[in-house]
Amino acid sequence: MKRIFFVSALGLFSLTAFGQDAVNKLALDAYRKEKEKSDKNLTDPKASAKAAYWLERAQLYENIALQGSEIDSSAAKTSYEAYKKVVELDVTKKGEPGKSSKDAQKVLNGEEGTSLFNAFVKQGAEKYQAKNLSGALEMFKLAQEVNKKDTLASLYGGIAAQSLDKKPEAISQFEKYAENGGKDPSVFYGLAQLYRAENNFDKAVSTLNKGLERSPGNKDLKSEVVNIYLASGKEDQAITELTNLTKNDPNNIQNVLNLAILYDNMNSKLNQKIVEVQNKLGAGSSKVDALNKSIESEKGKIEVYDGEVKRIGALIKKQPKNADLKRQLTDVTAKKKEATEAIAKIEKEIADAKSASQGNDVAALEKELADLKAKQATAAKEAVSGYKRAIEIDANNYDALYNLGAVYFNEAVQLKKEVDNMNMTDYQAKGKEIEGRVCGRFKKAKPFFEKAVQAKGESEAKDALENANNIITQLEGKGIPCVAD
Repeated sequence: MKRIFFVSALGLFSLTAFGQDAVNKLALDAYRKEKEKSDKNLTDPKASAKAAYWLERAQLYENIALQGSEIDSSAAKTSYEAYKKVVELDVTKKGEPGKSSKDAQKVLNGEEGTSLFNAFVKQGAEKYQAKNLSGALEMFKLAQEVNKKDTLASLYGGIAAQSLDKKPEAISQFEKYAENGGKDPSVFYGLAQLYRAENNFDKAVSTLNKGLERSPGNKDLKSEVVNIYLASGKEDQAITELTNLTKNDPNNIQNVLNLAILYDNMNSKLNQKIVEVQNKLGAGSSKVDALNKSIESEKGKIEVYDGEVKRIGALIKKQPKNADLKRQLTDVTAKKKEATEAIAKIEKEIADAKSASQGNDVAALEKELADLKAKQATAAKEAVSGYKRAIEIDANNYDALYNLGAVYFNEAVQLKKEVDNMNMTDYQAKGKEIEGRVCGRFKKAKPFFEKAVQAKGESEAKDALENANNIITQLEGKGIPCVAD
């Protein structure tokens, strides 16, 4: 998961936005003395009962936070609590806020001309740099209490929470940043990643789209929308998004290549579904045919075993005490029994296959098959078109070259399976014609594998090229003419 960190920004923030020339020692000593006096009066019942005391304490600690953090790294929090105490104590006889109370409330509300918000953010940044992440998060959250509409504290609060691996808190902070009008695309990207890690894909996409509303041309956000769709299994939507990206930027080879790969993956999945439906439509015929072949094989074994039983039995009559012959008879009898049991098991599998096929809705399966084939043809066409387009942009792009060769290679493999599954009658009727097409597809794949090897000598491309060459040689050796289609 990609994290978004603004460490350098935090450093710049603390050094420039609130940077001061070194406060002279006299000023720091003055703050220390005033702090000691204020802290001492905290336990004085008379002093601590007056709003004036709390106002002076609030302003003192606010100044310490802004100009002398080395005295108290959490002075802003003490100031905040003191301002709240002023609001609590300075009430007129009519129950209305007094002047000090009103002034304190303005500070707590972060109104113009007040600095408590800045004090919190400054000390939060300092704690972050000192690796006190929990303290930094606390400061940034208190800053938001002072100014609920600001984006700075929520941004840094999110960074601190993410550094602490507090994902729910990080999400909450970044959401506040977005709600308050934040525009940084990296924040929306990072927030989407947090949702993605929770498999909350819809929220991740909506976050990215919100980021795109504020940064319409951001390529990272657009690409991540596609990635989220893919991660959530929504390939159709991913294709739609990538198609739009390629239209807007037709020479972006990565987008063109990714779109081709999406169609290629879809093509493979549809091929698998087509086989599944064809098996159902065939009433399990292909499975039944294979099982019948197994039965014939087992029956052939039994015939051999029967012959052996007769032969060994005749020998035993001549040599009744021959222990080795008796052992041979026992072994052969056991093997015959195994073959007989295997036949019974296979016959049950055949019955089960036929029974399972009876419940199939043939009309619905035929429609499903037609739909799948249409989608598969489109996906294959788009994949090939995409890879060719990528090669037009970059003639030496390894992925495009290898993948296009693989498309033709896999088509050849599928055709070869048809031939391998034929009986002798079917092969004599159309086997050689299909083998010619098989050879043609392998020859079609060959030049792309050759160029892929030249572009980047990966073993997968070398192996694929070697396999294609071997099969072409075998077919041509059988006198099969290669047919291009």
